[in-house]
Amino acid sequence: MTGTVQEASPAAVVEPAAEPRTDAEREALRLLDAAVTATGGQRREGQRRMVVEVARSLETGQHLLVQAGTGTGKSLAYLVPALQHALEAEHPVVVATATLALQSQIMRRDAPKLLEALRDDLPRPMNIALVKGRSNYLCKHKLEGGFPEEDGQALFGMADDGELLSGSDGGPTSPLGREVLRLREWSEETDTGDRDDLDPGVTDRAWRQVSVSAVDCLGAQKCPMAAECFSERARADAGEADVVVTNHAMLAIAAFEGLAVLPEFEAVVVDEAHELQDRVTGAVTGQLSGAIVQAAASSARKHTAIAVEDLVQSGAGLDAAFTATPTGLIPRGPDEVQQNALKAVRDAARQGLSDSKPSGGGADSSADGGRQMARSRMQDVLDVAERMLETTPDTSHPEVLWASRPGHFEAGTGWIPGDESAAPMLYVAPLSVAGKLREGLFGQATTVLTSATLAIGESFNPVAGSLGLMGEGAPVWTGLDVGSPFDYPRQGVLYVARHLPKPGRFAAPESYDELEALLTASGGGALCLFSSKRAAEDAAAEMRTRLGPKPTILCQGDTTLTALVRQFATEEDTCLFGTMSLWQGVDVPGESCRLVVIDRIPFPRPDDPLSTARSRDISRHGGNGFMAVSASHAAVRLAQGAGRLIRTATDRGVVAVLDSRLATERYGSFLRSTLPDFWPTADPSVVRGVLERLRPGPGG
Repeated sequence: MTGTVQEASPAAVVEPAAEPRTDAEREALRLLDAAVTATGGQRREGQRRMVVEVARSLETGQHLLVQAGTGTGKSLAYLVPALQHALEAEHPVVVATATLALQSQIMRRDAPKLLEALRDDLPRPMNIALVKGRSNYLCKHKLEGGFPEEDGQALFGMADDGELLSGSDGGPTSPLGREVLRLREWSEETDTGDRDDLDPGVTDRAWRQVSVSAVDCLGAQKCPMAAECFSERARADAGEADVVVTNHAMLAIAAFEGLAVLPEFEAVVVDEAHELQDRVTGAVTGQLSGAIVQAAASSARKHTAIAVEDLVQSGAGLDAAFTATPTGLIPRGPDEVQQNALKAVRDAARQGLSDSKPSGGGADSSADGGRQMARSRMQDVLDVAERMLETTPDTSHPEVLWASRPGHFEAGTGWIPGDESAAPMLYVAPLSVAGKLREGLFGQATTVLTSATLAIGESFNPVAGSLGLMGEGAPVWTGLDVGSPFDYPRQGVLYVARHLPKPGRFAAPESYDELEALLTASGGGALCLFSSKRAAEDAAAEMRTRLGPKPTILCQGDTTLTALVRQFATEEDTCLFGTMSLWQGVDVPGESCRLVVIDRIPFPRPDDPLSTARSRDISRHGGNGFMAVSASHAAVRLAQGAGRLIRTATDRGVVAVLDSRLATERYGSFLRSTLPDFWPTADPSVVRGVLERLRPGPGG
C-alpha cells in the first residue's frame, strides 16, 4: 500500500497527484527542502509526499489519514506545512499527541531545530507554544494557601494525608516535606511552572500539594492570582502562537465539552492517531463510588457549612445497591434498586450545589478556593450519576456501565484479585466516540491524522470508522500510506515460535525455554514485551535464575521507566522486560536493541468491559465483533511493539513472537499484514544463528 491512496468511503477522494499542484503545496515543499538542507538531513521521498498531502489537506479543508512508517520523519512532515498554513490563517494550527514523550520531543528538539533552520526562509518570526492540562502547572494561589481542603496545612506543616512535613524549627522532616520545600523554591525561579521542566522531578504526592485540577481551578475571573498564573500564561501564549502543541485529552475536552481549553482553531494535526479513540474515551470516562460521594460531602461540610446528611446517606446507599454486583460489564444498565440509589445521589448533589451557591461578597480567597473545590466535587458526582442513569443500549448515544474492584500485585505472591465482597468503583464511558468526534472535531476543523500504525490489514476503514469518518453523512477524507525508508526484509527477521503451545493464563515451561535460548543467543540487547505486569515480573525472575548475572535483566518497576530505558540504551548486554508502556514510544537505535520479544498477541483482556460491549454491539448489527474490536486492537499494538526494533537505516535485529497463534490461527495473516515486511522464519535454529551473528564484539 506504500505510496497509494486508499478509498474508504463513498465520499472519499481518490487519486490525488503526488506532485505539488498549488502555490501552497510548492511553498511547503520548498520549506521542507530548506530545512533538510540546513540541518544536514537526507531527502526522503515519503516525507516529501506527506508534506505535499498535508499542505493540500490544510488548503482544501479535506481530512487526511496518513500512515508514515518509522524513519519517515513525520513530525517535520506536518510541522512544515502547519507553519506555512499558519502564515495566512486567522487561528493557530493545533498539533495533538498521545504521549508526553512526543510532546517533549516536538517542543525541545523538533520545533526549535526547524524554526532555526527556516529563520531566513520565513517572512516573519514564528512561534510554537505548548498547552497542557492545569494540573501540569504549579498553582500560585494554592502555594499561598488558597485551596485549603487537601492541604490546609500541607505547605506549612501537614500533608493532605496527615504526614508531618515540618518540625518545630520549620525545617522539613520527611522526604515529602523536602520535596514540597524544593517546589516552593522552584516556584520563585521557574518561568513556566511546568512540571516537566523540573529536573529532577518529584513524586505525584508532592506535586498534588502545589497543583489543582481544571475543575478545582477558580478561573481567571475569580482567582486573585490570575495575573501570575502559569497555566493562564501558557494559554495566553498559545493564543498568540502559530502552532499550538497539546495532547489528545485536551483535544477531547474541546471537542466533547465545548470548553475553551485551547485557542480557537480551524486545523488540527493528530499525531499517534492510533491512540485517539482510547485517549478520547479515557478523557470522558466518569467514575463514581460511595467513597467519592462521601469525599464530596466531607468537602462540602468543611468549606460551605451546608447540611450534607442526604449526600452522606446517598453514598452509603450507592455502595449497598451495587455491592452484590459482580466485577465487569453491567450490560443492561442499573436495575430498579440501583437506579433509585443513583437518583438519590444525583438529587442530593443537586441540592448541595443549590445550597452552596456563594452569597455574594465577604468570603476571602481561601474560602473561595475551598468552596470551588467542594462545588466541583458535587458537580462531578451529579454529572456522573446522571450519565449512569442513562446507560441503556437503546439511546442514540449509548454509554457503557461497569463495576471494578482493582486487584494488586504482591511480591512473592503474585496478582491478588479485588475483593468481590467489597463495594465496587463504577465507571461510565461512551460505547463509541465516533459521533462526538464527527460533530465536535471533524465538523469543526480540518483534521490530519497520522501514525506509523494507522492502517489495519491494509485498510484505513477500521480506524476511520472508530473515529466517525465512515457511514452516511461522513465527511470527505483521503487515506495515504507513504511507506518507510527502511529495507525491512534485509534489516529484520520475524520469528514466530509456532511449535509452542497456545498461551494460557500462566507462561508454559516451553515458553521460558524458548526465551532462555533467545537471550542466550543474543547475549542481551533484548526488549521483552509482556501482556501484563505479572507476566513480565515472573519472566524476569525466571530468566535471572536460569541465566545468572549475565545478561543483566532489568524489569519495569525496578526503578523509574526513564532510568531503565537509559540503562538499556547504553548497555549492549542488558535486557529490559516490561509491559504496555514499553510497547510504544521507546526509541533505542543501535545494537542495544537487536532483539524484541513479544510474549503473546496483545488482545484486550477477555473481561475488558468496553471491548466486550463494543464487540457485542458490532455483532448485534451483523458485523464481526472479534475482528473489528479485539483483532484490530491487537494488530495495532503488535505493530507498535515490533516497531521498537528498526529505528535507523543501520539497525539489524529479530522480532520474536512466542505466541503460536500468529502462525496457526486464521486471524494470524490479518495480524501479520500490519507488521513490517521482515524476513519470516519459524525455525528456532535459524533465528538463534541470526542472533549469534548479531552479537557485538568478537564473533558478532
